[in-house]
Amino acid sequence: MAQSVSVEIDLKVPAQKAWDAIRDSASLFPKIMPSHFKSIEVIGDGNVGTIRRIKYGEGMKTATHESERIEALDKTNMTVTYTVIEGEVLSVFKVFKPTIKLLPGADANSCRLSWTAEFEPVGNTIPPLEPINEAATNIFKAVEGYLLATA
Repeated sequence: MAQSVSVEIDLKVPAQKAWDAIRDSASLFPKIMPSHFKSIEVIGDGNVGTIRRIKYGEGMKTATHESERIEALDKTNMTVTYTVIEGEVLSVFKVFKPTIKLLPGADANSCRLSWTAEFEPVGNTIPPLEPINEAATNIFKAVEGYLLATA
C-alpha cells in the first residue's frame, strides 16, 4: 500500500523563476550545492521518459547515486512527477515517486513549493521520514538563495 511524505516550502522568488531552476537542475544543482551533487546527467529531452542520473557528493549522507525517470510533466501548472529507478533509496523503498508542484505565493515575487513523495517501504517498517523532508527543504532553500543572490 502506497504512503506519502510531504513538505511545503515558501520561497521568496516568483513561481516561474523557481520552476525554471528546477527544470534546469542538471546544471544548477551541482553548481548551487557541489557538496551534495557531484553531477547530474540527463538522458532525454527533459520531457516524460527522460532519465536523470545523479551522483551525490559527501554532503548527501544517505546515498551515493540515484537514477530518476520523469513520469508526468505539466509545464503550464508547473508540476513534475518522477520515479526513482536506481540507487540506495530502493534498498528501503520498493517505490519512491516524488511530485514537485509550484503554487502562487502571497505576492508576485513568492511561491509555495509542494514536494510530495509516494512510497512503499521494502519491509513492514517505515524508514525515518524526517531526513527526507529535511533534504528536500535544504535543496529548495539553497535554490531560493541562489536565485535571490543572482537576481
